[in-house]
Amino acid sequence: MVVHVNAEAPGDERGALLAFLDAERGGIRRALLGLTDEQAATKPSASELSLSGLLKHVAEVEEGWISRAKGVDPAIRRTEANWDECFRLIEGETVESVLAYWGQVAARTEEFIRSLPTLDATFALPDEPWFPKEDVSMRWVLLRLITEMSRHSGHADIIRESLDGRTAFELVALERGESWG
Repeated sequence: MVVHVNAEAPGDERGALLAFLDAERGGIRRALLGLTDEQAATKPSASELSLSGLLKHVAEVEEGWISRAKGVDPAIRRTEANWDECFRLIEGETVESVLAYWGQVAARTEEFIRSLPTLDATFALPDEPWFPKEDVSMRWVLLRLITEMSRHSGHADIIRESLDGRTAFELVALERGESWG
């Protein structure tokens, strides 16, 4: 679905990037509208992805990248032993609680990005086998997050439509309190 992001004020690169990031977050949030936790955990395709699993994953990914950009360890450290928990809710977690957590992560992301003197500042990628040994800019991390959210927003569209036939257009109308079609 095409999501319109308002044009940035001239020269407001970080505002534009943050707006695109939030637009993609919205696709994932919208896909969860009106679903119970049980419905959100359903895996209606050959994939192992569920809407609640995607939600948790993107919240953790965003928090992890911004923590790395700040030079601190991510709040949640994933290893082979607990990697599967990144894609499913565990005891005590609900869609509502993970949405609230993600809202806090998003607010911290915006606060951090807006506090930077420049998006040209760099940080080293983690010393892990799947990352090259290089430094990346704050601009790069924002683009990385937009890409991640966009990819999973598309997954969320497909999963939601597979669950109950609702499309992104219908969900946007539902979010606005309007009827579709």
